[in-house]
Amino acid sequence: MQASPSRAAQGDDEEARRRLDVYSCLSAPERLEYVAIMRVFCGTLLADLAVPDLLRTLRQGGGSGAGLDAETLTVRLEQLVRWGNLLRSSHTVNASSISEYQRSRARYQLSKLGERVQRDADGVLAEADAAREVSNELLALVERGLRELAGLVAAPGGVEAQDGLERISTVFVQFGEFADSVRDFYAYLGQVLSRYDLDGAEYQGFKELLLDYVEAITEDVAFRAPRIAAALDILWPHLPALLERVDAHTQGLSGLGGLGGLSAQGEVRVQRSRGREFADWEGLRGWFSDTGGQGSQVDQLRDATLRALQSLLANAKRMLRSATGEMSRRKDLLRLARWFEQAAPQDAHDIAVAAFGLYGARHLGIPPATDEVVPAYTSWWTGPVVEVPVALRERGSRAQRGRASAVEDHSAQKRRLRETARRRAAARAAAADELRGASGRFAQVRLTSAALGLLLELLATALGHAQLTRRAGTDGFELGSAHSEDAELGIRLTVRRTVGIRTVLYSADGELLLDDLEIEIGRIASADTGNADTVDGVVEASVS
Repeated sequence: MQASPSRAAQGDDEEARRRLDVYSCLSAPERLEYVAIMRVFCGTLLADLAVPDLLRTLRQGGGSGAGLDAETLTVRLEQLVRWGNLLRSSHTVNASSISEYQRSRARYQLSKLGERVQRDADGVLAEADAAREVSNELLALVERGLRELAGLVAAPGGVEAQDGLERISTVFVQFGEFADSVRDFYAYLGQVLSRYDLDGAEYQGFKELLLDYVEAITEDVAFRAPRIAAALDILWPHLPALLERVDAHTQGLSGLGGLGGLSAQGEVRVQRSRGREFADWEGLRGWFSDTGGQGSQVDQLRDATLRALQSLLANAKRMLRSATGEMSRRKDLLRLARWFEQAAPQDAHDIAVAAFGLYGARHLGIPPATDEVVPAYTSWWTGPVVEVPVALRERGSRAQRGRASAVEDHSAQKRRLRETARRRAAARAAAADELRGASGRFAQVRLTSAALGLLLELLATALGHAQLTRRAGTDGFELGSAHSEDAELGIRLTVRRTVGIRTVLYSADGELLLDDLEIEIGRIASADTGNADTVDGVVEASVS
């Protein structure tokens, strides 16, 4: 009965989680103590140690684990067992007394995963920042070994199984060491490339590193990669038969039986030596030639070298600019950041003021009302309140959200405005017709409100244009002839001053008395006559 795919995937996740728990000792608060304990176990082979043995070794070595007591050390060891770094030992305890048995009954030994993690951790702590030399000479040995193996395999009778196994192991050990050294060196090179503030001495060393060492590596790899790829092409058809012959000669751990009870899954997974599996040869071939369409490692090496040279050129440009005063402030900024990290809160505020001129906040980014004058020394705590939009207060942005609203339709409003203007124009035209019809008989007709309003409008305009002249021999003034007109309505009004004349206008709003004024209303020629400025038959009327 087979497990479902989801249950199998869940089992793989649990196994991965169990393996990753081994790294917990490197991130725990007591990680220095855990590292010291694991170093004691890694210094032995197949040794099971008890708490007294560990205490004695830790105190002799000093360091972080020297101050541990027996009770605390037991807690640390049990935690390492739960994480999977250590295993409980099944070794029989030979004790001469009960007290000795109680001290030695709990014994521990190193697990495979714990040993691997501790070995990698020690490597990171010891050599992480060092520049590892590239084992370039191993590449020539790899080429020679592959060419010799290809020649032996292609020869009649083939290669002996033991000789083939030795040559395969030698080639892959040499290639693994070379590939690891290349990865480590270019990782260090990337760390150097991230710096942009190299001084003169550092730049000189960086230049020599790139132009001499890296260039030599790249040229050597580019020279030997085609030769290695050609040797692999010759060897490739004979490779399956070669691996079968080697496996028939010696199977190693994979040929041992009776190991099923050593694991919870009922089987032991064997990690074979490099070169014994066909996948190892595919990885070797993919390093030197493009087999999957994603480029070979040689191409990536060439691209990485090109990027390094570009970074060198960028640093050269920066150093040329520095001669004109454009110096990098990276070191100063790092020193300032260190001051901020070590300063108390109040001291940090003072450092910010001194370094950047950034004083305490006074107002937010929204200005107050234009009629409010707020001095710069006014604190925001006691200053006037500014209304902050909801979008800015909740989202910190003034940008509008959602879809844009549709354009509002103003057609109905435009129709109402046109209708109102039409009615108003019609009312004014009717008022103008009424005034022209009442011309010469104002005393006998009663004007409407619209007609009186139009007459008063024309009269005010005419009096505003009137010219006053001093009367000869007196202190009085004479009012000259004045007029006003509306070309759109075709009406013209002329007013003259005549002593003793009283003009009375009757309307629905009341009576209007004009003393010493005489009004004349006429018609302006229509537009179809071609001259809208000429007066067509002005009708004069004197109303007494």
